[in-house]
Amino acid sequence: MHTNIRRAVRLLAVLALCTVGAGAAAGCGNAEADNGDAEARSTEPAPQLEDRARQVADAWDGSKAAEAWHEGYYPMEAVVQLPENGLRSEADRRAYETGNFDLRGKLPSAPHKSGHVRWKSGSPLTTPLMEAEKAYKTLDRDSSPGPRLTVTGARLGEMTVVTTRGPATVPAWLFTLEGYASPLKRAAAGPSKLPAPPIKPLRQEEVPTDVLAPLGGLTEVAKDSRSITVVATHGSCDDGPTVGVLETSGSVVLSASAADSEDGNCSGELRGEKVSVKLDRPVGKRMVLDAFTGRPVTYSEWPRISRSWS
Repeated sequence: MHTNIRRAVRLLAVLALCTVGAGAAAGCGNAEADNGDAEARSTEPAPQLEDRARQVADAWDGSKAAEAWHEGYYPMEAVVQLPENGLRSEADRRAYETGNFDLRGKLPSAPHKSGHVRWKSGSPLTTPLMEAEKAYKTLDRDSSPGPRLTVTGARLGEMTVVTTRGPATVPAWLFTLEGYASPLKRAAAGPSKLPAPPIKPLRQEEVPTDVLAPLGGLTEVAKDSRSITVVATHGSCDDGPTVGVLETSGSVVLSASAADSEDGNCSGELRGEKVSVKLDRPVGKRMVLDAFTGRPVTYSEWPRISRSWS
């Protein structure tokens, strides 16, 4: 029981961070999965959480927030695409994964302040364009010793990105890599701002002490859209997370829970595991929601290593 209470307090502190400020807008996707994906562990929502999942679904389905969400641009896959046929060597792959890049030359300025995200159906969306230098910095995230990829130039072009509204043509910076004939593409359009959720996040007294584990973010959607993979966070004394799913016509509500373990010397470290959730039917254009925060679960482009609680 003491383990449950301590774990609940720690994770609630993390949950609070996920519901305010920039972390909320990014789906709080800032915890990296532990090495190796967890086995698929999707279940029906725990009895203690089923009511909450239903409340979240009912609040979003047919709401003005859902209407605004359906009109926005929210990627469901990486907004970086490697050169044709991928990276050629293990050293290049390691440089890309760690974010070790060098820039040789000067990057151009965007010719326009805004661009258009276009779908096959529906109106295009006008969105500010990210400058090439800022887009490059999202790639060049590290300066540690080791292999590096060299960028020699860039030009503004387009790429196709799978979004919550289906495939979209998106403005993109096409970076020239030394030694490669085709470019590395990085979307120049950032995701739309998330609408204010129509339901408040859970308060501490509303959270069962033995089932709390806030979601990190969305990392993958299967090609057939019948399963999705999310990062489920949990404490250092837990046996690992499971993710329950409640499907409605307009949403997929995920309830992450952490299995308890014996009392021990917990480090207070926030861990994350990738958990695959199988669906009864393709996710399609339905919203993927977190039962705890009441917010959409957005794509995590660059998850970071697990961090400690303050």
